[in-house]
Amino acid sequence: MDFLPTLWFILIAVLWTGYLFLEGFDLGVGMLMKTFARDEKERRLLLNTVGPVWDGNEVWLLTAGGATFAAFPFWYASLFSALYIPLVFVLLALIFRAVAFEYRGKIHSDRWRTTWDWAIALGSFVAAFGVGAMLALTTTGLPLNENGDRVGGPFAWFTGYAVVGGLALVGFALVHAAAFIALKTDGEVRHRARRLVGRYLPFALLPMAVWAIAVAVENGKWFSWVLIAVAVVAAVASWVANRAGREGRSFLGLGGFLLAGVAAIFSAVFPVVLPSTLNPLWNLTVENASSSSYTLTLMSIVAAVGVPLVLAYQAWTYWIFRKRISVAHLPEPHDFAPAVGPAAGTAAVGGKN
Repeated sequence: MDFLPTLWFILIAVLWTGYLFLEGFDLGVGMLMKTFARDEKERRLLLNTVGPVWDGNEVWLLTAGGATFAAFPFWYASLFSALYIPLVFVLLALIFRAVAFEYRGKIHSDRWRTTWDWAIALGSFVAAFGVGAMLALTTTGLPLNENGDRVGGPFAWFTGYAVVGGLALVGFALVHAAAFIALKTDGEVRHRARRLVGRYLPFALLPMAVWAIAVAVENGKWFSWVLIAVAVVAAVASWVANRAGREGRSFLGLGGFLLAGVAAIFSAVFPVVLPSTLNPLWNLTVENASSSSYTLTLMSIVAAVGVPLVLAYQAWTYWIFRKRISVAHLPEPHDFAPAVGPAAGTAAVGGKN
């Protein structure tokens, strides 16, 4: 087996892991806007925990998709064409969510803010469920023919595995967000978030455990079971750390659960990148779905330069905004009139979130 296709399979798995880790708590915070926050100040507090980093976190999604397109064009073509409908909904959800982050605080109106709060919460849920379903299907299979084309109607992708994968990412995002909120805030919000982690962590992580176990059973590789055991230990360590009030260790423990779980899933299906549920002879693998050796070599050189820069920049960003915040740090929302223009003195435009 050639080295470069295998290397890029590993790198794409790493990119997806980075996206799920960083955007996971980001999407979870969005979903908690309507279920966890009790008033306007708490909702603004949640937004401020992810405000400096949410758009940078989405870069990992673009990079993972772009790397798949360049390194494994047949994988990309079969997966994205088969999942055209759900991925359109994911794209729309991410667009509405991003717009809501920017527009929410522009007018000092409860109705205005409530509308965009729902856009953030529902957009975060749809994006998390859709991405989770896509990743589950790329590891469990789609009805593909010998040309890599989907067989069946537009909803042939909607299987039990798609639901499990969607619930897996939604559950992980919610509990990871609660751990992040406990790490980044102070006061009553911090304590409630920690109680949420302690109460719901085992249930929230169950769908991802089911997904990993199902893939391991199907492919029967011993090292996948070792990684699943590591993931379970990391989840228990996160729960224990949360009970002890060690929010940082609890957050990192959930990261360890994700890392080991994703590694178990991707290592179990290797060298298959997209199974066909119709005939295993039609599976897409790292060999028959990859680009040319020249393309992969050039991509490797670019990645060797670009990836460390991106990691350094994101590490610097998180370090700069590492301190805790609370509702006491937030100013009261206010209106101000535009300085120029015919509507000066009449239009009300809100302050920042």
